[in-house]
Amino acid sequence: MDKEEFIGGYKLRNLLATGQSSQVWEVIETSSGRHLAMKLLLPEATRDGDHKRLLFHEAEVGLKLVHPNIIKIVAVSKEKDPKNFWFVMEFFPAGSMKVRIVNKQMDFIKEHAQKVFKQSATALAYLHGSGWIHRDVKPDNILVNSAGEAKLIDFAIAQRKGKSSFFAKLFRKKGKVSGTRSYMSPEQIRGEDLDERADVYSFGATLYEIVTGRPPFRGASSLDLLNKHLYEKVLPPLSLNAELTEDFSALVARMLAKKQEERPANFHEILMQFKTLRVFKDPAAVAKGKKP
Repeated sequence: MDKEEFIGGYKLRNLLATGQSSQVWEVIETSSGRHLAMKLLLPEATRDGDHKRLLFHEAEVGLKLVHPNIIKIVAVSKEKDPKNFWFVMEFFPAGSMKVRIVNKQMDFIKEHAQKVFKQSATALAYLHGSGWIHRDVKPDNILVNSAGEAKLIDFAIAQRKGKSSFFAKLFRKKGKVSGTRSYMSPEQIRGEDLDERADVYSFGATLYEIVTGRPPFRGASSLDLLNKHLYEKVLPPLSLNAELTEDFSALVARMLAKKQEERPANFHEILMQFKTLRVFKDPAAVAKGKKP
């Protein structure tokens, strides 16, 4: 920025990220001096009613959720600012797990995976207990700082349990699938009503990518990728990373079952499993296994 810019009582300080329809800025609240983060619709997106509804839906869901592993929303523009559309959340200086995967930070992942996976599962258990399905669980939506503290973000397409959201109906009407293709459950691809087990599948796909460096399925086209989620059996993550434990590999494969009833029923079940299993083998055992 060439000059200081203010929006809704906040001074824009640093641009943190730019997406298709929005930007995230580090901001300073002028009344208190607090450092916060603002998600702001780009000018061209403000003319699209769907983008506005998604932004405000994300903020409204986030305002209802109060949990140490879920990003805290503190303010929403709504009627306050007719020119700009934004919401403000806590400032959590951290990259996403996707960034760490892309940068091949396997030492960090091995050190913090156990803690990050438990925190993420705890956040999703709370989300479901509050009556919501996330519908877009993926490495991009789990922020993790250098200490291994995790925050779940992005509730733009979250929907109430047992209800088809406006957005699910909107996407179905437009012939689109709502979600991110590399992580979507078969039932989400088919546009069916969802329960907790759809997020369980997406969480399984997320863990798979974090520990192997690649998503469970890759396709030559979008349709090919979706068909693999629907019909192709997943390779156990242990077959791609010999440092994983068999118990963890089996749990992830269960989360990725095609049939909902074959997956863990909810995140409480997953957390119970995490009480006894380890993600990575003991380094000494790995070294021993490599000996001729």
